[in-house]
Amino acid sequence: MNERTHRSACPIATALDVLGDRWTLVVIRDIFMGKKRYQEFLNGPERITTNILAQRLKYLEDTELVIKALYQEHPPRYEYALSDKGKALAPVLSSLWDWSQVWEMGKKKAPPCPF
Repeated sequence: MNERTHRSACPIATALDVLGDRWTLVVIRDIFMGKKRYQEFLNGPERITTNILAQRLKYLEDTELVIKALYQEHPPRYEYALSDKGKALAPVLSSLWDWSQVWEMGKKKAPPCPF
């Protein structure tokens, strides 16, 4: 496990140190929903930019939330999958999905939670 510095001993602050930027949970959501390849992530409705996506995927690999596997050698191309640590976020994403549906989205209904 990678040693990282966290701002405090509070579990919420520590989780936010790992997951609290604008894109991390969106990329993790996409992997849960079946996306594996770089181009698939770029096609999401949030319109993540290529440089941010590359940084985020590297970060997710470094934090051991995602596993990268080579699927094409020339040019090198990778698929991304959740590690056990990443898969353990399913109930967190499900709770966020449900909370947002009730408290933030109002009458705009999302599809059923896929997690």
